[in-house]
Amino acid sequence: MSKKIGLFYGSTTGKTEAVAEMIRDELGDGIVTLYEISQVETADFDEYECLIIACPTWDIGELQSDWDGFYQDELESIDFSGKTVAYFGTGDQIGYSDNFQDAMGILEEAISGKGGKTVGYTSTEGYDFDNSKALRDGKFVGLAIDEDNQSDLTGERVKDWVAQLKTEFGL
Repeated sequence: MSKKIGLFYGSTTGKTEAVAEMIRDELGDGIVTLYEISQVETADFDEYECLIIACPTWDIGELQSDWDGFYQDELESIDFSGKTVAYFGTGDQIGYSDNFQDAMGILEEAISGKGGKTVGYTSTEGYDFDNSKALRDGKFVGLAIDEDNQSDLTGERVKDWVAQLKTEFGL
């Protein structure tokens, strides 16, 4: 039996949800269950040893509103020990160059601080931004998607990242 993955996302405009669906489809039938963070119980995280966390960056480096509420009220009560966690974010590297993908970095920092093991790091090559809370040792903590300026690269980025995750998740 292959591992199951819980993909937890917040999406206001639908872009993050659309990418979540692309990732689910690329990973294959029946492997990923999508959860909209506004509809989640903390116990939903317990069902998975592999997680994908997805959040767009809003305003000036903020979490998307549904994630913000969950982050403030419920994230602290979840033990991520023994969980392997990948992240992806959507953002605008041109309009928000000083805080590109900050939400992904904020969530990764909180979850890794609660025991989650981060996988799915990606290169910053091909992006043009000034600063990001999602950088660790010169790499993004996950998949950075810019549907505003580089939507033509999304499909290939998803495909490459999913291939990487299959190895890192041990699928």
